[in-house]
Amino acid sequence: MAVILLQCGDAGQNVIARLALNQGMSHYVFFVYRMAIATVLISPFALILDRKSRPKMTFSILAKTMPLSLFDPVLDMNLFYMAMSYSTATFTSAMFNILPAIAFFMAMIFRLEKVNIRKLHSQAKVAGTTVTVGGAIILTLVKGPELNFPWTKGKGLNYDHHLLQSDSNPKDLIKSALVTAASCFFWSCFIILQAFTLRSYPCELSLTAFTCFWGLVEAAVLALFMEQENPNPVWSTQFDIKLLASFYGAILSGVNYYIMGMVNKEKDLFTILLLTP
Repeated sequence: MAVILLQCGDAGQNVIARLALNQGMSHYVFFVYRMAIATVLISPFALILDRKSRPKMTFSILAKTMPLSLFDPVLDMNLFYMAMSYSTATFTSAMFNILPAIAFFMAMIFRLEKVNIRKLHSQAKVAGTTVTVGGAIILTLVKGPELNFPWTKGKGLNYDHHLLQSDSNPKDLIKSALVTAASCFFWSCFIILQAFTLRSYPCELSLTAFTCFWGLVEAAVLALFMEQENPNPVWSTQFDIKLLASFYGAILSGVNYYIMGMVNKEKDLFTILLLTP
């Protein structure tokens, strides 16, 4: 149930973040603010609630937490919003449904998932993987008729102009699909590495805090490099949709990593593959 609620939260995040990006906010800067707020919010809870159960931090564990945050949020989410800039929030979110297929294949490679084609649940996994990949191909290559509902007829959506631009240039949709696939790959890497990290560091809340902290450091380095030629206002923010998107995303990130850690710790990896954004 918690993972399903995360789906609803992520749907709202995509809309709010898109509004912030439309107002000129850089997605590189967006994740710096998002991870900074998430680190401040999560760290006190991790320090207090995990003080008795937190294992000793070792270099091996630390070496896992750094690439963990690099896979997500730094690479995964920046690529996601880059893909969104080539198409629309709706198209990119729909394309992200190929995540279970990519993660499922990776889980089999690392022996976190086993498939026995004679068993019903394995057949369901293979069928679900086939459907997600087939749906992504159809979504990218097939253009259906325009649907005009009574409540939308004659009313343009905020992204109509951009959508028309994408439709007039199919290469944008293909580019968006490829970038989204890369985003799914790094998100799958995050899920797999989180599963291995929790075996030696079974402390979901503290691992969430470390992920947010290293995500802040790595996102800041990337943003400074990518935005070095832009003027200082790219880092400025006010009490507007940009700040709201950062706070909303920060809370969502913290809750997301924590709940995923709980599910991953129970070795219910396939639930994560099916239900995570």
